[in-house]
Amino acid sequence: MYKSKITGLGKYVPDNIVTNDDLTKYMDTNDTWIRERTGIEERRWAVPGDGNTTATMGVKAAKIALDRAGLNPKDIDFIVFATLSPDYYFPGSGVQVQELLGCDTIGALDIRNQCSGFVYAIATADQFIKTGMYKNILVIGSELQSSGIDLSTRGRGVGVIFGDGAGAVVLTRSNDESHILSNHLHSEGKYAKELTVQAPGCTNPPKKLAEDWNPEDITYYPYMNGNFVFKHAVTRFPEAIIEGLKTNNLTPADIDLLIPHQANLRISQFVQRKLQMKDEQIMNNIQKYGNTTAASIPIALTEAWEQGRIKPGDLVVTAAFGSGFTWGSNIIKF
Repeated sequence: MYKSKITGLGKYVPDNIVTNDDLTKYMDTNDTWIRERTGIEERRWAVPGDGNTTATMGVKAAKIALDRAGLNPKDIDFIVFATLSPDYYFPGSGVQVQELLGCDTIGALDIRNQCSGFVYAIATADQFIKTGMYKNILVIGSELQSSGIDLSTRGRGVGVIFGDGAGAVVLTRSNDESHILSNHLHSEGKYAKELTVQAPGCTNPPKKLAEDWNPEDITYYPYMNGNFVFKHAVTRFPEAIIEGLKTNNLTPADIDLLIPHQANLRISQFVQRKLQMKDEQIMNNIQKYGNTTAASIPIALTEAWEQGRIKPGDLVVTAAFGSGFTWGSNIIKF
């Protein structure tokens, strides 16, 4: 059986910086309130007309990852694209990337696991390579969420959190020590409505929304039962990480860098304390980008590598928890 390794990383975020103070134009909030609850100081939001979409941001990140891997689009055998905010209701953004990059008529698979999307995407791509089906797979996490946020005091519990951006990695067949050691995926659908956008969907299609327009209908905005989600996240994050470590006969002390999904700085800090890890073992950049959902891990992974925090031979763990509920981890040897 083959192994897969990360050979290239890239990220892209819009130029437009939105600070906490900027949000006071839309809702009753303030910088202190947001920082205390989330740790977020600013985020990036695409500006209408700037050319950024979920797909195009993914392409920008992918081009950087491909260049760093020493590959071109024709070398890619398959695309796995993770997002909750595709350009279209359908088709998914993966096929757009295939066209925009100029890849051959390769397969493109979209992963719709929201905050856990990139963890699931890596696990999926890893299996395709392990079985020998593909050699080089482009894995992308990209989100343009700012256009779907309730920018009012009513929606501030969610509206202050999310940002836009994209990250990408190239997974390549490997026979050396640098490879993905294991992946661990879970879900618990009975809590699906605790973090959701209910419309549009088959039970509330776009046509119905247009005919029955009601400005007080919040089903088309993100809903999050904040305290409930937080309590589950701080339980499932450590579980997924420890599961992966035990599978590989490792402990938290063996982790060179943990890259958690950037959902809330308080969650990351709780997980750090729970696992008794040092500050240098954790990557947090939610302060600058907010929660970019499926893009948060690849953005943080790329930024950590660019900063020299990931070196050959390092043990890197990625972990996520989010809507579904879904959660999981990837144990990676660089």
